[in-house]
Amino acid sequence: MPTDPRPATPRPTRTANAKGQAFKQERALRTRRLLLDAAAEAFADKGFPGVTILDIAELADMTKGAVYFHFANKEALALALADEFYERLAHLIDTAQKDSSTPLNAVTTILTRTATAFRDDKTIQAGARLQVERAYIDAALPTPYTAFTTTLTDILTQAHQTGQLRPTCDPHTLGRVLTSAFFGAQHISWILNNRTDLPERINDILRTTLHPNQT
Repeated sequence: MPTDPRPATPRPTRTANAKGQAFKQERALRTRRLLLDAAAEAFADKGFPGVTILDIAELADMTKGAVYFHFANKEALALALADEFYERLAHLIDTAQKDSSTPLNAVTTILTRTATAFRDDKTIQAGARLQVERAYIDAALPTPYTAFTTTLTDILTQAHQTGQLRPTCDPHTLGRVLTSAFFGAQHISWILNNRTDLPERINDILRTTLHPNQT
């Protein structure tokens, strides 16, 4: 029996059925993404206590039933957003370190890029507000600020070991100070100016603490 000499053509991956409808799993993932984006906007703008499931459903242009199909309650949405908040921060920090030539430059890049994210990214804004409002959320949210402080301290320790900091500078103290200054500045900027001036405030902090010769 003769064989066909032509190479077999791989079948294309199907993403929809014969009617052009996306498979359920992909449709569910898109729906979940839309709900998380809507929840981020709602929590960032109104705060956890002031948001209802109906608010989130209306922002996503869905029914309350669609929300409850993916998330058991408002707390589940808050937990999912908090997890994504920390994932985005971790990715931002990792990318900033890879893009930096020295440990001290990495700290500067981390803080400036994080400031921009706090200004522009609704998920980051929602995560920050959920940190502040954790007492109102009946769920075990991750402990805030500790990982950020540890990361800065580790990088500042490298900077100290390579002679980029003053010999008398304590990286652990500086890490705590920078974390406090950053999150304090973002809160003040949020209250006074809706974070529009946050990058400028962070640059002021960096010039004063890490780059005093530039002031």
